Amino acid sequence: MKYWKYYIAPLFFTPRIFMAISAVVVLFIVVHFFPWMGLIPKLCFFALLALTGIDYLLLFSKQKGLYVRRSTPERLSNGDDNSLHLFVENRYGFPLSLGIIDEIPFQFQQRDIWFNTILKPRQEKKIVYKLRPVKRGSYNFGNVNAFASSPLGLLMRRYRFTEEKAVPVYPSYLQMRKYQLLAISNRLTELGIKKIRRIGHSMEFEQIKEYVPGDDFRTINWKATARKGDLMVNHYTDEKSQQIYCIINKGRMMKMPFKQLSLLDYAINASLVLSNVALLKQDKAGVITFSEEIGNVLAADRKATQMNAVLEVLYNQKTRYLESDFEKLYLQVRKTITQRSLLVLFTNFESMSALQRELPYLRKIARYHLLLVVFFENTEIKELIQQDATDVESVYIKTIAEKFTQEKRMIVKELQKYGILSILTAPENVTANTVNKYLELKNRQAI
Repeated sequence: MKYWKYYIAPLFFTPRIFMAISAVVVLFIVVHFFPWMGLIPKLCFFALLALTGIDYLLLFSKQKGLYVRRSTPERLSNGDDNSLHLFVENRYGFPLSLGIIDEIPFQFQQRDIWFNTILKPRQEKKIVYKLRPVKRGSYNFGNVNAFASSPLGLLMRRYRFTEEKAVPVYPSYLQMRKYQLLAISNRLTELGIKKIRRIGHSMEFEQIKEYVPGDDFRTINWKATARKGDLMVNHYTDEKSQQIYCIINKGRMMKMPFKQLSLLDYAINASLVLSNVALLKQDKAGVITFSEEIGNVLAADRKATQMNAVLEVLYNQKTRYLESDFEKLYLQVRKTITQRSLLVLFTNFESMSALQRELPYLRKIARYHLLLVVFFENTEIKELIQQDATDVESVYIKTIAEKFTQEKRMIVKELQKYGILSILTAPENVTANTVNKYLELKNRQAI
């Protein structure tokens, strides 16, 4: 049994040996008509047997002639291209031709993760490939299978490496890091973040300092100047510790998919980035999720572990299939959030009637807080409108699509009528547009 496991079961024939066998068979057929060829087919047959035996001995001369290891991140980023690595080492004294199959999680629905490579004797190589998950949760990786061939190429030996591992897929922390790095290097414009002119200055006093050229004359502190004998100015800083809450609707309206991600996933990714930007701005970030019931409530804070807490809350969110209860949201907001805050509500309204049902509760929330409603354009309908109508049916379809698009614009105006801020955005632009609006509101001291 052990002999079979190590020396027979891993053995496979290559197309080359079948071609060689076919050639030998043809020679035996030909010699039947041309007897003068004599021993040539037999010599070829025994030569093939000898080469096959040599190939077998080469491949099985070492029990562990090949080593393959998969390296995966501790967690994958949802909606992003995540890099994975295969480290391969040839421990034979001759070159190897390799075919490698990686057993990736079934959620990717890919069956073409096959890599062909050639390794020199004692050579090590790294193979990099990318995977893009579109759902959060646990992803189970299987084994790595490698098929090695010697320079003769008649046989293959299969190596199976146990690399089973469960890797969680979190909201887009790669996107969050990208925004953070570009914010530090002052290059956020590359991601669509606008530079917004500051209106006046913040009234949060920081210190009195000596005047230097370029300081605003309006901030001169005349009493301090008289005492010191030199020009002294008041120095102000951005207001800090303002509360920013991301409120995420998990109702059925957020199940709609765009580019393989649901609207809920887009909202979660945007909430993660916005929370991180708010913490970088020294504000407090919090999260509330709701559907027919109130889900998670993470109080706004700016402690060092707050970003991890936000990430853990957003990781387990799933779309519900019932109508969301905005009345319960209003009651929860009144109970939990006691000081004026910026509430960024990620939801979706497909019609004016859907908004009218929830508008009374939105107006009540807006009395006590600065409410920003973020909802989504149907980009597929927008593409449909841009197409030319060629027959009566396409005219009807285009007309209905334009009606839906017009209703979205009417929803924006309806919210504005009651002093509620709103963003109507394509799903792929929700992060940049939301961060832009937050920075605008902060610079205008609206919070």
